[in-house]
Amino acid sequence: MMSTATADRRTTARISSSRSPNVLGGLAGTFWLLVTLVPIYYVVVTSLRPREDYYSSNPLSLPLEPTLGAYRRVLENDFILYFVNSAVVAIATVGVVLVVSLLASYVIVRNRGAVSKFAHRLFLLGIAIPIQATIIPVYYLIVQLGLYDSLLALILPGVAFAIPISVLIFTNFLRDIPNELYEAMTLDGASHWQMFKVLVLPLSKPAIVTVGIYDALQVWNGFLFPLVLTQSSEVRTLPLSLWSYQGEFSVDVPAVLAAVVLSCVPLLAAYILGRRQLISGLTAGFSK
Repeated sequence: MMSTATADRRTTARISSSRSPNVLGGLAGTFWLLVTLVPIYYVVVTSLRPREDYYSSNPLSLPLEPTLGAYRRVLENDFILYFVNSAVVAIATVGVVLVVSLLASYVIVRNRGAVSKFAHRLFLLGIAIPIQATIIPVYYLIVQLGLYDSLLALILPGVAFAIPISVLIFTNFLRDIPNELYEAMTLDGASHWQMFKVLVLPLSKPAIVTVGIYDALQVWNGFLFPLVLTQSSEVRTLPLSLWSYQGEFSVDVPAVLAAVVLSCVPLLAAYILGRRQLISGLTAGFSK
């Protein structure tokens, strides 16, 4: 009886201790939240500030006369063209990556042969290769293929560097699907394509959203490939255009920051819409 009572008191003490407020953690979280929010606040507020008030007013104060003039100046300087170029590159890259990576992951998970294991290791090896180390071979390859200064020159390397991490996410997710479901469909006479279409594709929705958002983010913010593999303004993407805006609007900081805000809107909307699936896909397989 004594030991049971002691154990109950210890359990109660642990529960009480776990329910006590974590002051240090709360302060650290609040500090980190401010570190994250202050730059975002500065960018948004400055983009709404008149050009002539930028140097004379407090950088963190609200503008006395907020205006959308900076956004209007950016939209009048080919921002739509750069936005469309980035959207084409991102959509094409993500589309190819999703199809290739999901099919390859299905084969790796369902076929345990030596070739599949070697292919899986080869895909994972790609994660360890930095983009900067391959930029010169990629440049010569794109030039030899006659694709320099085109959107395709940005799509192909983007696909190649996105596939390894995408295969890793998909394989971890597909391994969580119970093998009994595959066996039941096999007994019903389903082919591999039918199992992929009826079983794998619907259940992989969180992983598809995760890979789509992650790869789109990488391609949308990509700067090195557009800088090295393109030259003309007709194929310029948003990250490179922000760099050029920095020179074009060298005394117009509100316009530069307005371009930053506009370029962030699509990815922010995609993250808000797919946040739940994104977290579910990233944590797939961690419970094993």
